[in-house]
Amino acid sequence: MNKTGLNIQLVVIDPQNDFMNIPGAALPVPGANEDMKRVAKIVERCGRKFSDIHVTLDSHRLVDIAHPVWWVDGRGKNPAPFTLITASDIEKGIWTTRNPAFRKRSLEYTKKLEATGKYTLCIWPVHCLIGTWGHNVQSDLNGALQAWSEKEFAMVDYVTKGSNPWTEHYGALQAEVPDPTDPGTALNTEVLSMLKPADVIALSGEALSHCAMATINQIADNIGDEHIKKFHILTDCSSPVIHPAVDFPAISAKWLKAMEKRGMHLTTSRDFLA
Repeated sequence: MNKTGLNIQLVVIDPQNDFMNIPGAALPVPGANEDMKRVAKIVERCGRKFSDIHVTLDSHRLVDIAHPVWWVDGRGKNPAPFTLITASDIEKGIWTTRNPAFRKRSLEYTKKLEATGKYTLCIWPVHCLIGTWGHNVQSDLNGALQAWSEKEFAMVDYVTKGSNPWTEHYGALQAEVPDPTDPGTALNTEVLSMLKPADVIALSGEALSHCAMATINQIADNIGDEHIKKFHILTDCSSPVIHPAVDFPAISAKWLKAMEKRGMHLTTSRDFLA
């Protein structure tokens, strides 16, 4: 409980360098760097009011089912970033795994993924590799978090996801296709238990169209309907991916309206706790 008497918690989804629109980023999201500067300002302005701050971290290996190195075509070439690979593509031999022993399991994965009705396997640029600059938290936000931790004598809750190379992990609470041999891909009940006592949950992060959307959906779908009214989505602290073939901004805007109808609050970094 903080000094206001309310349990106010902040969730920042994947605020990492590789998602920022800055030089050297592997998968820049237009507007992301300014988004994180605004989140940093919130932490500076409202830090004493936060009971907890949760930061999710996309944490990948180079060899990953959603990275180019995993796949080859008939000429042995890797797919270009943003290539979509379907189960049918694998069955037809358009794409196969670089390691032949991985083909059967990879085919099973794409079938299970497509059966969810949410995603087709997308090959992303190599990003957020553990131990690299791209994995680090954006500098302004990182500075604000460290200052908050020292001033409030509190620990930021860092939640890693995406280290299992066999499944995608857009949402921080659960992989798209959980691996029964890896508890880290199953529903993260620990995060849910930390969020349930909150009176207010502020939500931000990147990218709105992917990991932020998926994480917020997972929290909402598993925390209980009575908690939905606690959600405050910071609309100017999250931006969608820009893709040549998919209108993610439109998808994100439609989703935000749906979340508002579900009972969530749409607000801005300036208006939140003003």
